Amino acid sequence: MGSEVENVVPESQMIDENDLTANETPIDAKPSGVKRRSFKGMSLEVRQAERRERLMEAGLQAYGTLGFFSVTVRDVCVEAKLTERYFYESFKNSGALFDAIYMRLVEDLQQHIMTAVMQGAPDPKQMVQLGLTAFFQRLSDDQRVTRILFIDAILVHENGGKSIHKAVKRFDLMTQSFITLMIPQAQENMAMISLISTGLTGYVSHLSTRWAISGFKESVDELMAACMVLYEALLSHFQAGASLIKVTPKE
Repeated sequence: MGSEVENVVPESQMIDENDLTANETPIDAKPSGVKRRSFKGMSLEVRQAERRERLMEAGLQAYGTLGFFSVTVRDVCVEAKLTERYFYESFKNSGALFDAIYMRLVEDLQQHIMTAVMQGAPDPKQMVQLGLTAFFQRLSDDQRVTRILFIDAILVHENGGKSIHKAVKRFDLMTQSFITLMIPQAQENMAMISLISTGLTGYVSHLSTRWAISGFKESVDELMAACMVLYEALLSHFQAGASLIKVTPKE
């Protein structure tokens, strides 16, 4: 990103008037017993939180536009208009910033989906349609989110990142909850529902990755239609009174 950033701000000018002076104590410094002074009416903690948020926003823009492995700590700081020492006040390294951004995006996306799904209750098909629409529309509206969640996260995971495990588990549990809400009788075999949920999550995730890599060629309606094939088959299976094969977990 270094060579691609326009109007690079000189390091001496990266701190705006709301930042701390050079004498400010880092967040991990030991208490000195001296009362922390405020700056323009803001406490040290408030200013640190404000800087952290600026770095999060800068990371979203940089990683979501150019990709994690094309961006340096300095690139993020230039985007945030902060010096590098303030980066390390909040994050250990680039991976830590990426993980924080990734988990925030996962949480926001989940909340967006859950809100949409509940608007369709108690009609199962309507719940699925609204949930999927909310999911794909969110990715379409901000393609930075799609790149971070479904392209870079996989690459970072292969290089030692762990957040993707948490995210996959969260989406699996969310899908399980929706299935049991739409199809109450499915609770009779939660072991099988767990497998089905993982399969559905993987299907939608891989479809999203393909969509992002291909440059978002397909429309949201086309992606919706592809996903509804699976969800409608699941709903029809239960509506026909079929039962699931019992899955007995190994002890």
